[in-house]
Amino acid sequence: MNARLIYVVGASGSGKDSLMSYARNCLANESQVVFAHRYITRAADAGGENHVALTQVEFDSRLRAGLMAMHWESHGHAYGLGIEVNQWLAKGITVVVNGSREYLTTAAQRYPELMPVWVEVSQEVLRTRLLTRGRESAEEIEKRLARSPKGPSLGRRGELIRNDGELRVAGDTLVDLIRRCDSVPPVLQSDRQKMGGNGAVPCALTF
Repeated sequence: MNARLIYVVGASGSGKDSLMSYARNCLANESQVVFAHRYITRAADAGGENHVALTQVEFDSRLRAGLMAMHWESHGHAYGLGIEVNQWLAKGITVVVNGSREYLTTAAQRYPELMPVWVEVSQEVLRTRLLTRGRESAEEIEKRLARSPKGPSLGRRGELIRNDGELRVAGDTLVDLIRRCDSVPPVLQSDRQKMGGNGAVPCALTF
């Protein structure tokens, strides 16, 4: 199955939402690539990504009904990706999702075809973006910076995108990566056996 789950992760302020919005606009006419909306217990007009806003009661109800393919909590909100993701993958469509670093291990266990894309910026750029955004105090921002990964994600499976400069540069890199993943040939049964049965085909180099 020529399916890919591209799992984009990055610290708050890394520009992940802007990158995904840029790529979504560039690939709008490509029917074999879908960007999944997240379900979040956050107001629709809160800024950032274009998400589906749910109350906590609504979110819990959908979770009990088995309507979430993936879900996690972060910074006081619940996040979910619907089971439509599974339907798209089953049709051989490349699916791009806005993921969570903390949930990555669980997601990778559930989806062998998952490929992480790490969006990273320097600490200086990250501090400036968080201050400009104005959602947190200077003290809260410094605490957030202390928790963010230091240095490049060396040794991690997937691909790294540096987003310190113009959005177009990093955005075109993400678009090219998605197109490259979508062009990977289907996995044959014999290939699955050689790979231990999980059917994963990395479309990016390990760095």
